[in-house]
Amino acid sequence: MTELKLQEEIERYLNGEMSPQERKQFELLRKEDASINHKLAEHQLFTQVLKQYNTRLALETRLNAIHDEIDVHTLTESLMIHPSWVVRLWRNHHSKISVAASIGIFAVLSVMFLTGYFSNQDSKYIQLKRDVANLNIKTTQLKKDVAQSAKGGNRSVADRYRGTGFAITSGGILVTNYHVVSEYDSVYVQNAAGKSFKAKVLYTEPQSDIAILKIVDTAFHNLGPIPYTFKKTASDLAENVYTYGYPQDQPVYGYGKLTSANGLNGDSLDYQISIPVNPGNSGGPLMDNKGNVIGIVQAKQSQLEGVHFAVKTSYLLSALDSLDQKVTLNTKNTMSNLNDAQQLKKLKNYVFMVKVYDK
Repeated sequence: MTELKLQEEIERYLNGEMSPQERKQFELLRKEDASINHKLAEHQLFTQVLKQYNTRLALETRLNAIHDEIDVHTLTESLMIHPSWVVRLWRNHHSKISVAASIGIFAVLSVMFLTGYFSNQDSKYIQLKRDVANLNIKTTQLKKDVAQSAKGGNRSVADRYRGTGFAITSGGILVTNYHVVSEYDSVYVQNAAGKSFKAKVLYTEPQSDIAILKIVDTAFHNLGPIPYTFKKTASDLAENVYTYGYPQDQPVYGYGKLTSANGLNGDSLDYQISIPVNPGNSGGPLMDNKGNVIGIVQAKQSQLEGVHFAVKTSYLLSALDSLDQKVTLNTKNTMSNLNDAQQLKKLKNYVFMVKVYDK
């Protein structure tokens, strides 16, 4: 693709002029080629700088008009003779003085932004937070290992990570995030009753952060009809949504809103949600209040504080089409007319804790 053509595609992507299929292809291209993401970010920054420059020109024009309106020399002379007029000056012109001060502050901030000061500080701060978080995880794991050794425990298998998965079929096919199972040797899933089953990875799609699992344990029995359905169309902003997963040993319910139809930088892979999630939530279902699965929760660390995402079900359906075996999804929703508490009672037997181990 030529440089000119790439710029045209980036503009179409940012302006929302691509068809859903074109947007999906462009997203995949972004994930495969990091240089495209870099060019996209440069284009967004250039556009923002232009907008800020236009805003600054408008403010400077307004400041000049204010300056022409105020006779500075007359005011100075008057103030020297009648100091009490300071109060009257503030009362009559405080709004204009405030605007002038604001423009001065804006000019300083603009220089700092254009020189990359904020970007550099943010990137250092984010990296520092990540390093601290990784150190905390390693410290916690070390404490567990030491405690286990002190008790004389013999761990031939080390538990390294935990996430959530949920059933696609009653026969034991589940979905979770790819990052939950990507670097580990053994996978087990645990149901709401605390019983664990051996599972294997059937299919992974790293670019969509999706992994399909299959329970292969002989002790596993059919789950019965799946009570929820998988929504194929896009959900609406401000729609009520909830999560259900295993950030703790017991399932946790989270309630909130769908706050954006796209993820970071307009990424159409994800929904943005207002629900706080933790690492163990990764791979859990994002549900609407009609009992439809609309996404797969991602609890990976975001560059934005308090911002969380879920992979849209359209990408899950696409991944299922790539499986060697045909998967027939449930088309009868038995949760649509239930309240939240009743929905959770039905849902709990189909959502599993996913435990992964190093050999």
